[in-house]
Amino acid sequence: MKNELGFNHRLVTKDDCALIIIDEQDRLMPVIAHREVLIQNALRLLKFSQLLDIPIVITEQEKLGPTLSEVKAEAVGIRPIGKVHFNCFMSEEFERTLQQLERKILILAGVEAHICVTQTALHALQSFKVHIVADAIGSRTADNRDVAIERMRQAGAIITSTEMFIYEVLQRAGTDKFKAALQLVK
Repeated sequence: MKNELGFNHRLVTKDDCALIIIDEQDRLMPVIAHREVLIQNALRLLKFSQLLDIPIVITEQEKLGPTLSEVKAEAVGIRPIGKVHFNCFMSEEFERTLQQLERKILILAGVEAHICVTQTALHALQSFKVHIVADAIGSRTADNRDVAIERMRQAGAIITSTEMFIYEVLQRAGTDKFKAALQLVK
């Protein structure tokens, strides 16, 4: 469904999106503002995506250590894609992985919001609809996170939250998937 400006604002479904977790790594996360909330929401997103068979891609910035152990524990079988550029799309493996997934919508979470998340989102907007999970992205300072969200919004990214994304994809109550997902938002 397109609005009067020609933008497509239909709801996200499990069949048209992929979750991208950017650089939640051992050496970086200790300095991220509000990291506990960010990590818990990333874990909720991972669990939910696995529950609904939504593809998950995880990246690791070179020299920042491995992905957080709690994220790795939840992302069993998912090998992080290493990168040296801030923009994930500068990694050939990342680009190739997304092409193979054939998804139209990217759900972005991770760090740092004003660097890797923003550069990846701005690049992605050329070919994808991009949803930024505001309560699952962070920076060393809240100000940088807030500026990043505003810049991505101005560029055309859709700003969402963990719970909003979960309920949007679920579409209805009363199903087994709803009951399982309900445990993630309580």
